[in-house]
Amino acid sequence: MKINSPIYFLRVSVSQLVQGLSTGWFFKPRNFYSNLLLLLSCSFILFSCSSKKIKVDLIVSHAKVYTVDGGFAVLESFAIRDGKIVAVGTNASIAQVYEADSSMDVQGKTILPGLIDAHCHFVGYGLGLQDCNLVGTKSFAEVIDRVKKYAATNKHEWIVARGWDQNDWAVKEYPNNKLLDSLFPGKPIILKRIDGHAALVSSEAMHRAKINDSTEVPGGEILHELIEGKSIHHKMIFIKGLATGILIDNAVDLVEKIIPQPDANTIRESLLAAQQNCFAVGLTTVDDAGLMKNQIDYIDQLQKKGELKMRIYAMLSDSLPNYEYYLIHGPYKTDFLNVRSFKFYADGALGSRGACLLKAYDDQTQWKGFLLNSEAHYIQKMKLLAQKQFQVCTHCIGDSANRLILSIYGNILSDTNISKQGIDRRWRIEHAQVVATSDIAWFGKFNIIPSVQPTHATSDMYWAEKRLGPFRVKTAYAYNDLLNAAGRLALGTDFPVEEINPMFTFYAAVTRQDQQHFPAGGFQMENALSKRNALMGMTSWAAYANFEENEKGSIEPGKFADFIILNEDPMTCSPEIIPTIKVLATYIAGQKVFERIEKK
Repeated sequence: MKINSPIYFLRVSVSQLVQGLSTGWFFKPRNFYSNLLLLLSCSFILFSCSSKKIKVDLIVSHAKVYTVDGGFAVLESFAIRDGKIVAVGTNASIAQVYEADSSMDVQGKTILPGLIDAHCHFVGYGLGLQDCNLVGTKSFAEVIDRVKKYAATNKHEWIVARGWDQNDWAVKEYPNNKLLDSLFPGKPIILKRIDGHAALVSSEAMHRAKINDSTEVPGGEILHELIEGKSIHHKMIFIKGLATGILIDNAVDLVEKIIPQPDANTIRESLLAAQQNCFAVGLTTVDDAGLMKNQIDYIDQLQKKGELKMRIYAMLSDSLPNYEYYLIHGPYKTDFLNVRSFKFYADGALGSRGACLLKAYDDQTQWKGFLLNSEAHYIQKMKLLAQKQFQVCTHCIGDSANRLILSIYGNILSDTNISKQGIDRRWRIEHAQVVATSDIAWFGKFNIIPSVQPTHATSDMYWAEKRLGPFRVKTAYAYNDLLNAAGRLALGTDFPVEEINPMFTFYAAVTRQDQQHFPAGGFQMENALSKRNALMGMTSWAAYANFEENEKGSIEPGKFADFIILNEDPMTCSPEIIPTIKVLATYIAGQKVFERIEKK
């Protein structure tokens, strides 16, 4: 028998496998993946001995396939049938065993699993595409200019806009609504800050929302002018004056809830536009962080019609109608929609000083921020959900908010995050933005998943130290510390707060720089992520955070054929190239949903 013949190799390989299985050597962690390849090789040879090939729908070949499987294997080819991966391997191994009417030679290009945004606001982003865009404005004057141009061509009853950030302005103070009122008398206007946790509203909007100078809002704030009063012991006492039009956190809701709702056709067009933008940057699953039942029902309808192909992990808003329905009917799951979590807000945003801190803000020394609800509310609702099959996901920015929710999680889940019935809860902290060093270990102790957004670090780094001070800022955006404690983390963008492009997420995670490569050396680089961990956070770990690791997050047999083709390899290219990487095509269930048409 020839020593290099397939039969000789098969005999030796089978002998090794039998010996390994009998001794237990095969299953040792350090040997498992090499031995698995040995087993696959045996299977390949056996298949090659048969002349009949297995029929599939599509074969993708000559690629650099980052499978993101347990061994992070990089392979060349895979076969797809009925919307799922059936085999992954070399070009030769797949071609030897499978045949398809359709094949795709990608000529060495990089393929990744379909990317998952583990925290965003997909519906809000889509609806916001109809509104006035204030992102990138460098002054309040520029905000006003954009609003004027929008109003000239849009004759809606309300002017709704979003995207300003006073931290990007030369004058970093909140504006007031006097100029709005003079330019648009009698017009209801709401201009939301980039994070949605603060807004400037016109006097007409305040009037319609029944907000006056004495209105108080639990979990929110209405800012007022401060008027100089009298001096006492050489210290000037200020008196609260008129409301400025700036609303923070729960106060914003007073206006938002009276804005007329869009009709069904507008919602449909908005979601389809949002979907296309997401496909263009390689997103195949999005976690929408806070939806109502009626919104979820409409999403389900569009998906079942085949119009909405985006896979959505829907977090239910902490709201009575959602509790009334889902606590009776339980989670809801299709191949495209997964409803099994509730989203809470513990506090607001750092940029608007709504984050709840253990000690006062460095730039507002009498202010610690606030919780958006009572501690009793969180305990009551989370205990209720722990009795059901629902995940809990809580927005926590400040170190006080993080400590409170971590302690509530731990008390409810008895330090294991697994119920007595053996149900793995996988409760999450969304953002985990400022976490006291002593509290980070709680993520591992309580089996809590940190769900973080790397571009928040590079957006906030210019002013975060002013809010937190030089020592406390080191406990912020501590992604590698969180990873070491929890063992995994899920990555997202929080769009429309940040750009939707996951390549920006990847770049920010590994370089901790903005796209102008500032600061030199990166921002708090001790908490940068490796490229491998960043990719896992956008694929396999994000899928795990959604209880979907058996159906997506990697290119493996049995999983959905969701994948993207790139023009560059983010795992090997120089860091400055990463933000410029383009998605050439996006596939969901083996069907092309986006293809980039290059201009000639």
